[in-house]
Amino acid sequence: MSRRAVCLKHVPFEGPGAFATSLYTRGITLERYLVPSDGLPKDAGELLIVMGGPMSVNDATQWMAEETVFIRKAIDGGTPVLGICLGSQLMAKALGASVLKGHALEIGMTQITVTPEGRQDPFFRSCPERFSVFQWHGEVFDLPVGAVPLAGSNVAPLQAFRFGPFAYGLLFHLEMDEPGITALCRECASGLAAAKTTASEVMERARPCLPQLHVYADRLIAHLLTALH
Repeated sequence: MSRRAVCLKHVPFEGPGAFATSLYTRGITLERYLVPSDGLPKDAGELLIVMGGPMSVNDATQWMAEETVFIRKAIDGGTPVLGICLGSQLMAKALGASVLKGHALEIGMTQITVTPEGRQDPFFRSCPERFSVFQWHGEVFDLPVGAVPLAGSNVAPLQAFRFGPFAYGLLFHLEMDEPGITALCRECASGLAAAKTTASEVMERARPCLPQLHVYADRLIAHLLTALH
């Protein structure tokens, strides 16, 4: 029986990208659910990946309330969980933390710094102390009680956290590929204008960085899968 990973999507154009490649190469089946239209799966599989989206976790929608409960149940059950952008905000909310508007939009490649706690983390200690990641968000989260702060930026002092050994929330994208960036720039063009940048500038800065981000993405998936051994 093949091992299953479950990916919760919130819009068609934000998918698992390089994470999917990492899972496929390891023989892990990946099931994708567009939650607002498909609803939630019967369970979280053996690894739960929660993707991004342009909505706010503070929106009063039934599907988001149900997904927040679903995520908390997965975390409490010991399932490895990886939340990206909106997914990390949903994780933070599920764990009782606040999600609020950030000081500024972070769009495109920005630099993050690994915290002292992050230098001890099984994944983040394998990364440089400072490195550039792809971002597209306007909201940030507080640190959930009991969570470990892993990285931050000038705009968002908390960019990543870990809760327990295998639940990671990342405000940024390691999985993003060129088609994903093109789709984001098309579907969320108002963000480009607000951030005073253009699709071509975002792509030009991101393209040289994507191969290294995908190395980190693969390394993170490999770490999460050690929970299954």
